[in-house]
Amino acid sequence: MNYWLVKSEPEKYSWTDFLRDGYTDWTGVRNYQARNYLQQMQPGDLVLFYHSVSDKTVVGVAAVSKAAAPDATAEPGSGWVAVELQPQEALAHPVTLTRIKQDARLHQIGLLRQSRLSVMPLRPEEFDTVLELGS
Repeated sequence: MNYWLVKSEPEKYSWTDFLRDGYTDWTGVRNYQARNYLQQMQPGDLVLFYHSVSDKTVVGVAAVSKAAAPDATAEPGSGWVAVELQPQEALAHPVTLTRIKQDARLHQIGLLRQSRLSVMPLRPEEFDTVLELGS
């Protein structure tokens, strides 16, 4: 199993929207590195759902339910992909970016090193630490 973090602006698509829908195709990614990460995602992988821009907070856990397929919002043949995600659980206590920065165990997390990337891998211990902080 692999672990990931995806970002969404809550004004565009929030954790509440995700829970209401029950699943979503993670479309619209137009960064090559993020696309490559989407291509590596497999069903069963776990994903932290991060509210970017205004909240800057990890709010929940999702799972990859379908592997990468062509992104329906992209030009046909463009090579852009999307995965399907399903919500698993909200964090009891959302974990803010400030809290992540304060925890020495997370000093190498991609969220701090590549802050503009919308899809990124996590090491298992990073994933577990964020869950611990959110419990």
